[in-house]
Amino acid sequence: MPENGGKKLRSQEWWIGSSYEHFARRAWFRAEGFGPEVFQNKPVIGICNSWSELNNCNMHLRMVAEAVKRGVWAAGGVALEFPTISLGEMFMRPTTMLYRNLMAMDVEESIRANPIDGVVLLCGCDKTTPAQLMGAASADIPAIVVPGGPMLSGQWRDRRLGSGTDGRKLFDLFRTGQVTEEEWSEIEGCISRSAGHCTVMGTASTMTSLAEALGMTLTGCANIPAPDSRRLSIAEASGRRIVDMVREDLRPSRIMTREAFENAITVDMAIGGSTNAVVHLIAIAGRLGIRLALKDFDAISRRTPYIANVKPSGEFLMEDFFYAGGLPAVMKEILPLLHGDLLTVTGKSMRENLEQAVAHRRDVIRTAAEPLNPQGGTVILYGNLAPDGAVLKQTAASRRLLEHRGRAYVFENYQQMRVEIDREDLPVDENTVLLMKNCGPKGAPGFPEWGHIPMPKVLLKRNIDDVVRISDARMSGTSFGTVVLHVAPEAAIGGPLGVVRTGDEIKLDVASRQLELCIADDEIKARLAQFTPPAPQYTRGYGRLFLEHVTQANLGCDFDFLMK
Repeated sequence: MPENGGKKLRSQEWWIGSSYEHFARRAWFRAEGFGPEVFQNKPVIGICNSWSELNNCNMHLRMVAEAVKRGVWAAGGVALEFPTISLGEMFMRPTTMLYRNLMAMDVEESIRANPIDGVVLLCGCDKTTPAQLMGAASADIPAIVVPGGPMLSGQWRDRRLGSGTDGRKLFDLFRTGQVTEEEWSEIEGCISRSAGHCTVMGTASTMTSLAEALGMTLTGCANIPAPDSRRLSIAEASGRRIVDMVREDLRPSRIMTREAFENAITVDMAIGGSTNAVVHLIAIAGRLGIRLALKDFDAISRRTPYIANVKPSGEFLMEDFFYAGGLPAVMKEILPLLHGDLLTVTGKSMRENLEQAVAHRRDVIRTAAEPLNPQGGTVILYGNLAPDGAVLKQTAASRRLLEHRGRAYVFENYQQMRVEIDREDLPVDENTVLLMKNCGPKGAPGFPEWGHIPMPKVLLKRNIDDVVRISDARMSGTSFGTVVLHVAPEAAIGGPLGVVRTGDEIKLDVASRQLELCIADDEIKARLAQFTPPAPQYTRGYGRLFLEHVTQANLGCDFDFLMK
């Protein structure tokens, strides 16, 4: 039986043999126009493509796939593209997070069920990257990630715009009449100028960067803009590399070790990454039997400087970041904080990969000695309001609010918030803490990006642009403000968040990592004793599966039966 470097290829089990089934599989494969030589001990490389016209971030991945195929064939492999579901952040209801686990299952089962020796993961939009990494980690055959890259920077008149971040800022001006209907229409046509994911350090840019930090992409792959020809060049190189990875049997479990996840968390803190990275990294690690805790994120945040001056925490865009040296330059700057000797998909160590990295613009990528902030982007909060933790992006928050005490104005759910937020008589001021319930994994359901509660119009008209906001929801990585998220346990399962009432006083102290409901413990217990869980919003299908098996935010929101 054919051998490959002393090891039988997995795909040979499908092709090589004298049974009718082997004959039929070869015949059906040849129906696609391939000759018999493709069965001669050639690694079969699956190209897992999340392309979709319902996902503008990933709509160029067909072209990227063609580049990968060139590399696979040139290296002596057989390139076979296959689709998975595609999670378009802007279009899917109620939230793509509801379907991240479904996509991960799709990726895993497609790999397991087919004659594939290695897989190239084509991703980009927020949940597509973690979903593919989760599926590939569970299947554990050689895998390499090729993101689609960020879109071109928006441009309106003489103003460069970052998708998401600047859109929200301009929308507040539109809500208060400072941007006209005609100007708003102009902005709509030029804020997103190409295929690719958001051009700020939102969840998409964060997760593709962290795929590189984990060692799962070629060096410098994550941040190349989507329309840049270098995106196709590195895709082709990735196609060549995966063939060698199959021969080396270089699997995700050998690359994504606990130390690799510590590297990814460190990089996340240095780039001011999306708060969603916390949930996704915990979930990916869980597929490999690695238990990450929220305390790991906070401990690493305390020792990691924030040095990537990119929106929403900073002032530049992903194009600027790439031209300034991108993720390799950041990682080289913080190399003393990383496990530099870890193996990556290049076949070399992280330290070796970074030898040639250079920061070309120090206004975009700071030195570790002169950071934008001495600590990392995300902090973890605890207290009687969040016994299992909550997250806050301190680098995108207002410094004056990082220590704050104020009375709550409570929205029982997202729908109530949407109805009330523009009320001219909403009884709030600059000291109010806006609090929203029932937006977590089970309560919303699906854990949507509702946590960036819009600023009340009554406050915007008084030139108040930020107040403390708290919920059990997530928020887009493109968002900003003093926003506490992922409060666990969530309100819908009886977490303390669910018993907060309008007028209750809440204390936030980021330096001390505290989030407290300032009422007596006996009163909290008495209120919790009256708690009645809401009726489930799904009684059949995937929605029911999600509600019955999803874990809480601090555990990664994966399904309990998929964690190793």
